[in-house]
Amino acid sequence: MNVMRNDAIYCRAVRFFRFVSVAGLLLLCMSGIVRAEIYKWTDDQGRTHFGDIESEDYDAEAVTVEVNSYEHVTYSSLGKAIPGSEKVQMFSTAWCGYCKKAKTYFKSQGIDFVEYDIEKDVSAKRRYDALGGKGVPVIVVGTKRMNGFSVAGFKRIYP
Repeated sequence: MNVMRNDAIYCRAVRFFRFVSVAGLLLLCMSGIVRAEIYKWTDDQGRTHFGDIESEDYDAEAVTVEVNSYEHVTYSSLGKAIPGSEKVQMFSTAWCGYCKKAKTYFKSQGIDFVEYDIEKDVSAKRRYDALGGKGVPVIVVGTKRMNGFSVAGFKRIYP
């Protein structure tokens, strides 16, 4: 009886190992098939289009996308305060994880702040460009500027 039971357990283990091996090989093979590319083309009216499938009607070029998000926190002085800087100002985007982390921290600490989404607000983008912004978030407190976000770093610039 024990011999039959051990044989059954062994057979199940072998089947499971085969299944995992085959599934792993399939995933490995399919990973080369999957591509995430963005294409850009211009139509007859001069409008620029972007898509994840190449246009069959127009010459399309593959676009390289670079995400501008600060990996390390840096600090600088603005020399003079920008208008409205009595509150914390944050230049951000909707997709930025560090921006979300900063917002969550500000709210949890009851810190008054104003958020400017540089992708949705043209005047915010102009102010961001005037600051020389190269990534998000850019956080301004008075005359102090912080590129990126960390709690410890924010405490360096916030009274």
